[in-house]
Amino acid sequence: MESRRTAEMQMLLLLLLLPLVRLSRSALGELEDLGDFGELGGEVEPDMFDFDLDIAPQRLPRQVKTILTQENKPHIQELSIKTTIISRYAFTAVSCIMVNRHTAAADGLFRFRIPANAFVSNFTMLIGGRVYQSEVEPRERRGRGGRGGGAKSKNKKPGDTSGASEPEVELFQVVASIPGRSRAVFLLTYEELLQRRLGRYEHVSSLRPQQLVSRLHLEVALADGSPITHLQVLPLRSAKSSTTSSSSSSSRTQAKPQLPVATSVKQEEGGVWRVTFNPSIIQQAKVSMAGLLGDFVIRYDVQRDAGVGDVQVLNGHFVHYFAPSNLPAVPKNVVFVIDTSASMLGKKIRQTKDALLSILTDLRPADRFNLVGFSNRVKVWQPGRLLPVTPLNIRDAKKFIFTLPTTGGTNIDGALQAGSALLRDFLSSGGGGGEPSDSVSLLVFLTDGRPTVGELQSAAILDASRSAAAGLFCIFTVGIGGDVDYQMLRRMAHDNCGMMRRVPEDADAGAMLKGFYDEIGTPLLSDVQLSYGEDSALAVTQSAFATYFNGSEVVVAGRLANRSAEWLHVTVTASSGSRSVVLEADVPLRRRQAETRQVVAAVGGVNGAAVGGANSSAAALHFAEHVWAFLSVQQRLRSRLSSRGSRQRAELVGRATQLSLRYHFLTPLTRLRAERPRVLADGSMAPPTGGGASENWLPGEETDWEREKEEEPVGKPGGQSSPAGGSAAGEVKKRPVKKSITISKTSADGDPHFVVEFPLSKLNVCFNINGEPGHVLRLVSDHRHSGVTVNGKLIGAPAPPGSHKQRRTYFGSVSIVADRPPRRAYIEVTPRKVIVDGRDRLVLPCHATAAVHSGHLSVAVVGGANVTVTLADANISFVVLLHHYKNPAPYQRDHLGFYIAQSKGLSLQTHGLLGQFLYEEVGVAEAPGGGGEPSAVLKVKERSVPVVKKTRKIYGGAQSVDCWFARNNAAKLIDGHYQDYLAPHMFDTGDGRRGGSATNGA
Repeated sequence: MESRRTAEMQMLLLLLLLPLVRLSRSALGELEDLGDFGELGGEVEPDMFDFDLDIAPQRLPRQVKTILTQENKPHIQELSIKTTIISRYAFTAVSCIMVNRHTAAADGLFRFRIPANAFVSNFTMLIGGRVYQSEVEPRERRGRGGRGGGAKSKNKKPGDTSGASEPEVELFQVVASIPGRSRAVFLLTYEELLQRRLGRYEHVSSLRPQQLVSRLHLEVALADGSPITHLQVLPLRSAKSSTTSSSSSSSRTQAKPQLPVATSVKQEEGGVWRVTFNPSIIQQAKVSMAGLLGDFVIRYDVQRDAGVGDVQVLNGHFVHYFAPSNLPAVPKNVVFVIDTSASMLGKKIRQTKDALLSILTDLRPADRFNLVGFSNRVKVWQPGRLLPVTPLNIRDAKKFIFTLPTTGGTNIDGALQAGSALLRDFLSSGGGGGEPSDSVSLLVFLTDGRPTVGELQSAAILDASRSAAAGLFCIFTVGIGGDVDYQMLRRMAHDNCGMMRRVPEDADAGAMLKGFYDEIGTPLLSDVQLSYGEDSALAVTQSAFATYFNGSEVVVAGRLANRSAEWLHVTVTASSGSRSVVLEADVPLRRRQAETRQVVAAVGGVNGAAVGGANSSAAALHFAEHVWAFLSVQQRLRSRLSSRGSRQRAELVGRATQLSLRYHFLTPLTRLRAERPRVLADGSMAPPTGGGASENWLPGEETDWEREKEEEPVGKPGGQSSPAGGSAAGEVKKRPVKKSITISKTSADGDPHFVVEFPLSKLNVCFNINGEPGHVLRLVSDHRHSGVTVNGKLIGAPAPPGSHKQRRTYFGSVSIVADRPPRRAYIEVTPRKVIVDGRDRLVLPCHATAAVHSGHLSVAVVGGANVTVTLADANISFVVLLHHYKNPAPYQRDHLGFYIAQSKGLSLQTHGLLGQFLYEEVGVAEAPGGGGEPSAVLKVKERSVPVVKKTRKIYGGAQSVDCWFARNNAAKLIDGHYQDYLAPHMFDTGDGRRGGSATNGA
């Protein structure tokens, strides 16, 4: 039944794909007649393939006409490639119409290159009036080859570099017999999740039909839950240019490239971008007479809001994209281990050395590094240590690289042990006197061959690398050429939280090495963990990652435990150098689902069938679920490589196979099964065989497939995953309550209204400061003693109608300086963001919940509510309230309120508009005479201040407080005059003022 259901679904998919690929009536006739089929493989209407076989392109150059007319094998008449990208997940449908002009049957070769990390989801042929629909089935331990060869295999023709592109590609290849004077239609669909590298996504479509095509059409429709930015179509990319333009970050600084000929880029309603490429046969010939146009490349990025990232929800599944950028680079400890054996002689070693020289120049002052060259012997540049980045050390390192000889064998194990020892000893010794937790450690290993000296067994080398790294650092591997044990390099990187990159034989090894380093050269976070509330999410894909690098992206998907829930609580925890970072947000599930449906609906009208449904509503049922399935299968395929026992491996294989079959993915654990088309002597197609080995003709080849398919992401294996049978979360009906805070009444809030609480005297005093926009007011000044200074900057707004004031003023930003030897931190809070500046800069959004802990300093943001800054070891904390208006009146501005929550760590000499009252006692005496308002005299600091009774709202209007109000800009209440409390800039820590005299100088 399951096989039958799958066949029916594939038949429906075929019916929907055929109109999509724009096959002309003269090419395929009335394809709607396919709906009258009974069983798969039934006869097609006889007139379906009864059409004119002659092609008469006009005004063709003689050499082009000669190629078309003298071709003695089936010729591609039409090639159509249509891709729909929904929030970085791409569905591609390829249609190829092949014509056999001769009277006798002939073999037609359909071949198409797809990205290495993609999964084929369907393959169908229409030949001789019959439909040959493939099915996915579990693969035996060793696949059996057939006459057509593997459906997936690496192209290994000598000198053929057409596949030397980045990212890596796979070749889908099928040979089928086509009757004389007939056409064949090949339909291929595949899916992939685009990976973000160097701050951009890259979608690649291979255009290498190996012949000129009468009708060539490519279309990409792209929509995202976030606005698309920086969309760029590159010139057609050949093999050699691909390795430089895609790998080197320098290409981003070049002038805007020219669009390929016959290319159109349009932005449509709903935020959909549509890119089309329709070259004529003459335009193709100008690029390549052999039909090798190259890669059609689209690069783009999306707008990002700071915080927990973008969460998209659809049909009980969610996808979480996390890619923060406003973070300081974490210092790194890096060791480069480079193969200098005899096989590297010539261009490979020259390019590698050039790349290393460039990489050394890019190292940051806070980094530490070392170099290891190896052949049959291992040569360490500076034995026993990692060196800081200084001009002298960089110069000496470059000299070492220049003088490395290229000779001898390949001692991989010895080189790995030497490089690992450098990092391990450095970390175990306390980072050379520093703090190891402040940095990220990496080992970059490059080779072009297999081990020939020392340990030769891959299993032993892998065990030794795991023991040497011991979880202290990540290993990143690079393999050059076709003689490398890529399976070993891939497993080595996977086992040690790294990545592997393959460099084709004729590619620019230096450019690809530099591009790879650019991807991992700027670590921003380590120990990244994403969680989604207890019992709220099930079957979550990998959610723990060792390192997050600038320009990359973390993607996690899962199933909602309760589809009717209103909110999903998302928490991201990580380390940024010596600081711990916590980001939190409550995602409104219904609103996000509605937004995601809008995105799918907007793009569904363009290529709706490509995403597996007849219209956008059908597509909406599949997008998020397919992302989850794609990530789940990839995760299990990677995990089986590092599984330690046969039982664990069998479980991982079983789960991955089950998912692959359910979603019709062609993976290393499955194979495509279809009946082999056979042409009889009379030119008709052979009837169905009904089974047997002859049907099994698309098995693939396991070893080649595994080597090509399993690209490793950066991260720890085995991330968080909830059991499938976990309990469902209870339904949430109300918005989560914002976290409450307990703070004193001593504050400056509103426009601005100052309140001072005197607990010992059991009364409150209030006053106004009518400053000018742009004035910086000293609120707390204790720089000499506790090292703390707080300033607030005023912004202006028109006065309300009927007010006696000329303007209103609010606090638009608050700065806090925490000068605690040996470190100084600067914190600036605005209604939109919090900037934490110390040795580096960290930016937190105010709309999302986040927390950063660094030694004595802690900064916590409750999204849209407040910011708390705490100096834990000094018993000092301040709270800044965030006031936002949805529909502000002209006299309203988003602004801040400042509250002193904990002041025990401030000294008796603390000053400022608020700080000067922290340790004072006051008294109130009734004023002589009468008046309209209750009046009194306040006794403070041996001064008598006339005051009246008032009521003030605090905590954003949540409470009211009775207070004694001092008029005239707090004259006589504060020391000196209002002007004495003006600071020249936000981070000034100058003298506080008492009656005009300096008392708290820095």
